[in-house]
Amino acid sequence: MALGWAIIGAGMHPHQKVAPAIGLTPEAELIAVLSRDQGRADAFAEAHGAKVGYSNIDELLADSRIDAVFVASPNALHVGHTVRAAKAGKHVLSEKPMATSVDDALTMVDVCQANGVKLGLGFELRFHPAHLLARDLVSQGKLGRVRLVQGHWGRGERGQPEHLPRSGLRGWWEDPEAMGGGSVIMGLGVHVFDLVRFIMGQEITEAVAMTDGQTESQPLEHIASMALRLEDGTIANISCGRMLPDTLNDFTVYGTDGRITGRATLWEARMGEVEVVSETVNQTESWEYDYLANFVAELADFHSAIKEDREPAATGVDGLRSTEINSAVIQSAQTGRAVKIEHRPV
Repeated sequence: MALGWAIIGAGMHPHQKVAPAIGLTPEAELIAVLSRDQGRADAFAEAHGAKVGYSNIDELLADSRIDAVFVASPNALHVGHTVRAAKAGKHVLSEKPMATSVDDALTMVDVCQANGVKLGLGFELRFHPAHLLARDLVSQGKLGRVRLVQGHWGRGERGQPEHLPRSGLRGWWEDPEAMGGGSVIMGLGVHVFDLVRFIMGQEITEAVAMTDGQTESQPLEHIASMALRLEDGTIANISCGRMLPDTLNDFTVYGTDGRITGRATLWEARMGEVEVVSETVNQTESWEYDYLANFVAELADFHSAIKEDREPAATGVDGLRSTEINSAVIQSAQTGRAVKIEHRPV
């Protein structure tokens, strides 16, 4: 039977990616969408072939046709929506960042576990074949001992001002409380942090950050550069921003016996190329532009996790660890000091 989906949030991300991806995912059906505005909910439902639009979350969660919810509301609302969905017996796939505080992220994990529902995170970059290849090569030791990882994700348009304030329904992107104290860190860097954990198969233990924000005069940053230390001592250099003349999205893993470089693979669409140069593996692969491929793979994996009673590719604990990194990076930017990352037990 098809998995009945509801989307909590009717913004640009659900409109451009989540709803279309549900429509392309086998055995998935979009049942409902939730918006604070009933007219907007109805328009979204009509545009994407959903059964119904809701403006009341209790009514949505009472709909027996809904098996799972995709939480795509503003960052600070994820915890409340997840808790209510879990208590209603709905599985939850949450957009990143998982939460705006470590305590909220831990609450999401605990409540989903207590109510016997799956909790997954929207880290769709885990499904890009370049990143899967990198993970395999590292785990097999094909690059030797890895000592340095680099990841960069920046966006911008030539001729545009350095930073264009968002307004209207996306105005919350300029609200430090709604964002969780970070802008490009939460919007772009969070993906790269998770990718480092995914490729390396280990945790991040320390963070140092330098940004143009996290101050009283400019609470949210537009450019950020971070150094992260992994469990085995490997260093990861991460940069992200919205003040660049072109889109920058690539990664490199350097080992003692070679390297793997992905170019244009961090953008949410499946595209780009990967080059491997090592003592034992030398290959180059490329992918055509496919706007929704990573999202379809993410949704299909989540459905399989429910059917097979296993964890999804990106779990609630992955989201918790990501939130711990986010918090450490923001704290480092605020204080100008290195921050050790404490991993909360689950």
